[in-house]
Amino acid sequence: MSHSTRLIRQTLTIARRDFQATVFTPTFLLFLFAPFLFMGLSGLIGGLGAASIAERGTRNLRIVAVASPADRNVLIAADRNLRALFSEREAPPTLELRAATGDPEAIARNNFKRDDVQVVAVLYGPLEHATVLHAPIGTRSSRYLAGLAEQALRIRSGGAAPLATVRQVEMREGATVPIGRDEGGFAAVFALFFLTLLLAGQVVSSMAEERSNKVIEVLAAAVPLEAVFLGKLIGMFGVALLFVTFWGVVAVNVASLLPGEIGAAVSGMTPAIGAPTFALLFLAYFTMAYMLLGAVFLGVGAQASTPREIQMLSLPITIFQVAMFGLASAAAAQPDGIAATVAAIFPFSSPFAMAGRAASEPGLWPHLLAIGWQLCWVALTVTLGARAFRRGVLQSAGPRWRMPFTRAR
Repeated sequence: MSHSTRLIRQTLTIARRDFQATVFTPTFLLFLFAPFLFMGLSGLIGGLGAASIAERGTRNLRIVAVASPADRNVLIAADRNLRALFSEREAPPTLELRAATGDPEAIARNNFKRDDVQVVAVLYGPLEHATVLHAPIGTRSSRYLAGLAEQALRIRSGGAAPLATVRQVEMREGATVPIGRDEGGFAAVFALFFLTLLLAGQVVSSMAEERSNKVIEVLAAAVPLEAVFLGKLIGMFGVALLFVTFWGVVAVNVASLLPGEIGAAVSGMTPAIGAPTFALLFLAYFTMAYMLLGAVFLGVGAQASTPREIQMLSLPITIFQVAMFGLASAAAAQPDGIAATVAAIFPFSSPFAMAGRAASEPGLWPHLLAIGWQLCWVALTVTLGARAFRRGVLQSAGPRWRMPFTRAR
């Protein structure tokens, strides 16, 4: 048996040991259902961050009128008159006018596929018998466009026009409606932060327990310490995958039971890159984030020898995770800003930022580049973490590093 094969078998043996020691215990059920207790705090944090995302999302909403050149001026005047009746907070989305060149219905449906803004309702056809297409969350905007058509007719005829007959149709099939992508980007960032905050820190407590009861020294005497490090990291990642799978199934089933309006709003949060591709990318970014943070935590945790030291390490670890969440949230709020670039490049925030980008922007190649970049940092972090692990556990890793041109003591 070659050395590499033996190392892989020893690593997988340690991983299976840690996985079974964690999962096949009664306390794991408490850990699995802990999010029920965490929901209140998570909702508060998520609500504060989502407020800024929602404000930006409202600015990106649009209503569109596909109109002939003869109707443009009266629609502009009617919109100005009706909009004056609303406060700034309650005003409908900004109106855009599109020329009716070709099939008006096709033009109306294509507006829902735009990536620059989020169109919630489109008016097309003659004002006397117009049609309004609207997204599930665009019912209020649809009623506004119906009133706009009637007001435009009155302006055109000097105030004596008959009521307009407007048909309102909800968009459900036949077009992809990119509603809620900004909200979806923040939701992806928050979900990844929640999972890593809850799961990645477990490796530190696991390390502290086994250092205190001398299990690490026994394992180090039986197998190479690198195999112990990688095995513990892979084993705890298996626990994390089990947790994610369980709550993923719960989330899918709960979403199917939501009331109509809430369900429509949730279903409207369609990832820009597509649901199947987004699911694969989210899993990839969760893996990258867990391996990056887990390797750091395991290497740092190996330096602590007492529960008191572990408790002191918990605060900087949590602060670091929250800082990465804040940077990625800023990137989700301003995807074209400098914060988005910094968050995508910095390795420990890159998985969070790119998960949000997958939900809010199309395009696959940036994600392939980002995953390759993160893989390089995973390899580097695991290597450095294993060395820190060796030095922290055995208190010996060969000669210590010293400044050049100094004598060894």
